[in-house]
Amino acid sequence: MKLYQKEIRLRAHKRGFHLITKEVLDSISEIAAIEQGILQVFIKHTSASLTINENADATVRVDFESHMNVMVPEDAPYYKHNYEGSDDMPAHIKASIMGASVQIPITHGRLNLGIWQGIYLCEHRDHAMGRELVLTAFGS
Repeated sequence: MKLYQKEIRLRAHKRGFHLITKEVLDSISEIAAIEQGILQVFIKHTSASLTINENADATVRVDFESHMNVMVPEDAPYYKHNYEGSDDMPAHIKASIMGASVQIPITHGRLNLGIWQGIYLCEHRDHAMGRELVLTAFGS
């Protein structure tokens, strides 16, 4: 069993959904040494999230942002946690809905994603700093 783990910091992204597959792959070249395994990508934040979805058409990412903003609006009158800004509590809810990690199979030293799949950083804050990820690749 081989096990590799790295922490990386992504540059700051504006609010929205951003493809980060290349940044992840560029940061953990050790995947090439794994014939069969898993890559786990974990985000160390409570107001941003990760998911896997469409990597070809950018309008999918725009629609994700639009839908999440309707589903989880800002300034809901029942929010108590609002001292960090009107985008903060909705960001926490969105992050919990979307999730803090993704797992991708590794096959023959490559991520075994579908042809139209990519890893998204889901940035839920208006003015976020860079985000930290833990990349863990393991397998044989």
